[in-house]
Amino acid sequence: MPSFREDALRRIRQDGDFDAVVIGGGINGIAAYRDLALQGLRVLLVERNDFSSGCSAAPSRMIHGGLRYLENGEFGLVAESLRERDALLTLAPHMVQPLPTTIPIFSMFSGLFNAAATFFGSGGKPASRGALAIKAGLTLYDFVTRKNRILPRHEFRGAGKTLKRWPGLTPDIRYSATYYDAWISQPERLALELLIDTSADAPQSIALNYAELIRNGNEYHLRAEETDEMLPIRPRIIVNATGAWIDETISTLSAAPAAEKQKPTVSGTKGSHLIIANDALLKALNGHMIFFENADNRVCILFPYLGRVLAGSTDIKVDRPERVRCEPEERDYILEAVAQVFPDITVDPSDIVFSFSGIRPLPRSDAAFTGRISRSHFIHRVAGDPPQLCMIGGKWTTFRAFGEQVSDEVLAFLGRKRLTGTMNRPIGGGRNFPTGAGRLPALLSEQFFIDRRRAEHLALAYGSRAFELMGFCRGRADDAPLSEKSSITAAEVLWLIRSEHVRHLTDLILRRTTLAITGLIDAGLIDAILDVAARELGWSSTRAAVERQRLIEELETFYGVTPVMLQHRCKENA
Repeated sequence: MPSFREDALRRIRQDGDFDAVVIGGGINGIAAYRDLALQGLRVLLVERNDFSSGCSAAPSRMIHGGLRYLENGEFGLVAESLRERDALLTLAPHMVQPLPTTIPIFSMFSGLFNAAATFFGSGGKPASRGALAIKAGLTLYDFVTRKNRILPRHEFRGAGKTLKRWPGLTPDIRYSATYYDAWISQPERLALELLIDTSADAPQSIALNYAELIRNGNEYHLRAEETDEMLPIRPRIIVNATGAWIDETISTLSAAPAAEKQKPTVSGTKGSHLIIANDALLKALNGHMIFFENADNRVCILFPYLGRVLAGSTDIKVDRPERVRCEPEERDYILEAVAQVFPDITVDPSDIVFSFSGIRPLPRSDAAFTGRISRSHFIHRVAGDPPQLCMIGGKWTTFRAFGEQVSDEVLAFLGRKRLTGTMNRPIGGGRNFPTGAGRLPALLSEQFFIDRRRAEHLALAYGSRAFELMGFCRGRADDAPLSEKSSITAAEVLWLIRSEHVRHLTDLILRRTTLAITGLIDAGLIDAILDVAARELGWSSTRAAVERQRLIEELETFYGVTPVMLQHRCKENA
């Protein structure tokens, strides 16, 4: 067991009293934990799986203001989202970067009356948006960010200029509009960096993955994976940040009346995405996200992602929370949408190197059309001793603000004053990040005598933390990457295990690196990384085989990466 985990459990044994316990290690729970800990509170964060492994690992990887939320009249949400987007561009520049976004437009007037009806409360299915409706939305978008603007204003163009710039687009196009939002390269890593920062800035608090809080009568106990201990925990207040599982957590952790337990607060929708390796499609995007409507008027996206193309997404209402995957009919839906906007580019299912899906934990709604369900967030309080504050809704972009809001309610309950804020606090590798395109890779190459490819990999994955990593690697045999197609080395894997809460092989392959999502993982690379992990974590040959099989099964079941694909990639890379 890594020393930091042993130390955390030892501290809990010595003192089980906490000002607040946060249940759920997704991005909202981590944000709440971070903000509370920075106020000087003693806080415990408990996640039953890996950190940022549920819905937080399955977003569209956009950090955006929510242009289409304007149609629902959610101006407050858009203003908050744009403020948080701009903050993240500054606080985490190694992972959050500008994304020029282009909308293909096929009519002039369509959608005007529908947008007006929605604004006044209609929850029906939208009509296709024409140039005037889109122009109105983008003008409002620009208006919200008129002060302290850091991204360019929107731009309109006609069919001729559009097709000259994107010749692969359907010739049916009449106009296009380009505006700017942002994308996040590795959301799972950004969540981890928040935890790592908190450990350094507020060492009185503790975060544990692969652990559960259990209620026994009027008492609470912590049960950590691979231990038989039931450690007593005495929270003054509980923050329920379990996303789609919030209602289930309310029932298991509170002593509220049965009627209140059964009243649902969350309405989930399923979103699936594809990662496509298709050079023609990647080139056709010309560095932009294409933000378009499918035949059913649902919004779809295509954008360059780490040398691949990210395509999505579906929006399907679900009745109960569970682990989900991209089903064949969803894959076909997305591929058919791609064919509508780029009709002359052939995208075959064999081009898909990875797929992922998650449940969006949205506020309970009776809206017939899922696009009408609010992406806003609020706090639902469940009475009890201790009470629960439930984080309902939210999206990746607004995690910092939502964490701050729930923290303020906790502070009010405890009678404590806020000591600091996080709006101007850099995150992880965004701290001391050198300005100027390509500056960080150049500095890493110069200081550590590494080639440009590895320097760019380190800069993208770790930002300024790459200096810490390379300091660790110096003196260890770190010149040879574990694979010809990847720059990751054995020493880098060792550093990840020692510093980033790694407990399983799946943690490394799926969340600490981009090896799986970019399609670089193969059977040989799995074995090379497993060898490093087994030695560092003291796994027996039997345990190592179990870890490998667990990863293989998870890749196939939930991400569309079969054992045959892994073997085939291995032969290709030989």
